[in-house]
Amino acid sequence: MTPAPPTTSAQPTALFVRSDYLILGGGGLAVALAALTHFVGGGAVLPFLCSAVAVTLLASLVGRSVEQLGDRFGPGATGVLQSALGNLPELFIALFALKAGLVAVVQAALIGSILANLLLVLGLAFLVGGLKHGTQQLNSERARGIIVLMVLSVAAMVVPSLAHYVHTPAAAHEKTLSLIVSVVLLVLFALTLPASLRKEAPAEGAGAEGAGAADKMEHEAPRWPVWLAVGLLALAALLAAFVSDWFVTALEPAMKALSISDAFAGLVIVAIAGNAIENIVGVQLAARNQSEYAFSVVINSPIQIALVLAPLLVVLSSVFGFATLTLVFPPMLVVSVVIAVILTAFITFDGESTWIEGAALIAVYAVIATSFWWG
Repeated sequence: MTPAPPTTSAQPTALFVRSDYLILGGGGLAVALAALTHFVGGGAVLPFLCSAVAVTLLASLVGRSVEQLGDRFGPGATGVLQSALGNLPELFIALFALKAGLVAVVQAALIGSILANLLLVLGLAFLVGGLKHGTQQLNSERARGIIVLMVLSVAAMVVPSLAHYVHTPAAAHEKTLSLIVSVVLLVLFALTLPASLRKEAPAEGAGAEGAGAADKMEHEAPRWPVWLAVGLLALAALLAAFVSDWFVTALEPAMKALSISDAFAGLVIVAIAGNAIENIVGVQLAARNQSEYAFSVVINSPIQIALVLAPLLVVLSSVFGFATLTLVFPPMLVVSVVIAVILTAFITFDGESTWIEGAALIAVYAVIATSFWWG
């Protein structure tokens, strides 16, 4: 009987695979085109499209570099690192937008990122995974823990909006209230960090499917040496800072040329471009029947936005003297994010996902996005 071939971990692997070349080559070309159209000119729409593609590919390069660091820093630390660095392009875009006075775009982008992950990306993951593998199982205890943290963090983030719209005495102090809430959320993130760094434990009780997924993850050994992964990570972060500035510069002319409202631009375009990593990785994991990992990747992003990105932007806008960002969001944005959180919690609390649930989440996202087309 012919012996089974060795696992991929036992075979010599190439330093780069086809997808690496696509990300590196495509990213380099997109950055070059974005620079060319920014400095030389290319009309109102072309610079925006080039810079949007460049931001997306740089975000993918950040994700790939962190992935190639593997478990050298531990699985939990690697997961936290990917979540934090994955939001770098979005952080840069938001800071440059605030510098340009585009507060409405930033507010819509923050809520839009949460909506895109909870409805669009999670919906795509459920849809693709469900059509390919049928009903997929989530670790219900772990899913409940993640969902509860998400509900609490988003709830705290929208409290200043509620105080404003019900005309409480705190409404007259929305900037101070937003700063206090932001500090509280950042402290909450710091308190949850040790638990995030201990992500090795869930694999032990994740059941047969989780164990199988963990085994598969172990066989996919990093191909890049540490110096290369760290070097490309630093390069991607540096380029993302420049490209984000070009993206924001091109955003206003493109919105006028295409008759796109500030709300729709932030809610859909900026949000999807800034969350390229979760968009791709979450769906890929679901397609491989690694539903629990897909769920964690997708849901951790809105948690990071509510606990870190939004509060950090509120603080930095005050520190740098940019246009003031508060946590008082327009009513429609607040209602939309509440709907998204409730739907996601209701669908995932049973520890299972089906393709029809994914299709329903995508449909809700399409309806909400359409409602913002006119502003």
